[in-house]
Amino acid sequence: MRISELSRRSGVPITTIKHYLREGLLPPGRPTAATQAEYTEAHLRRLRLIRALIGVRGLSTKAAREVLAAVSEHEADTHQILGLVLGARPTSTTEPAARPGAAETDALLSEMGWEVSPHAPARAVVAQTLETLRTLGVEYDWRSLIPYAALAERTATLDLDQLNATADPLEQAERAVLLTVLLEPALLALRRLAQEDESAKRYGG
Repeated sequence: MRISELSRRSGVPITTIKHYLREGLLPPGRPTAATQAEYTEAHLRRLRLIRALIGVRGLSTKAAREVLAAVSEHEADTHQILGLVLGARPTSTTEPAARPGAAETDALLSEMGWEVSPHAPARAVVAQTLETLRTLGVEYDWRSLIPYAALAERTATLDLDQLNATADPLEQAERAVLLTVLLEPALLALRRLAQEDESAKRYGG
């Protein structure tokens, strides 16, 4: 396909596609003339993933390039690809720094039987949240998170079930980014609505 069709099918402006080509995020097409090239379905899939990483997940061009390079390296491993595009896997082999409260997070993960990368940013979020609650005088430890972790486990099952519509790893990666990032505000909103409903049932007149 020509670049105009690639733009139409992907929803990405031609000027942006040319920028991605210059920056090395999108591989060049097959030259057909001095100023023209032919692009394939593989270009379309990669372009959609680039759009999801930059436009939805908010990565910089540099960060997206690093993720895409790592994705290419693990092209046959869907688990690794999903971890990379969602930020749960590092793009380098640098060892993670020691984090305060890491032992509590490890205890929770062990209790749940979860296999999670030591690099996962969510580990630090859990540890920091527990530390903040204690600083504010709230008695709350990792055991209190177990019921929430069970709900999160069910949510993760629903999330991954929705990736089964395609077997292509790059399409799965794009869909994973879109569903994870775009659904998070709605999931939080549903929690607020459910809290209001539960409060009305318990305390409403």
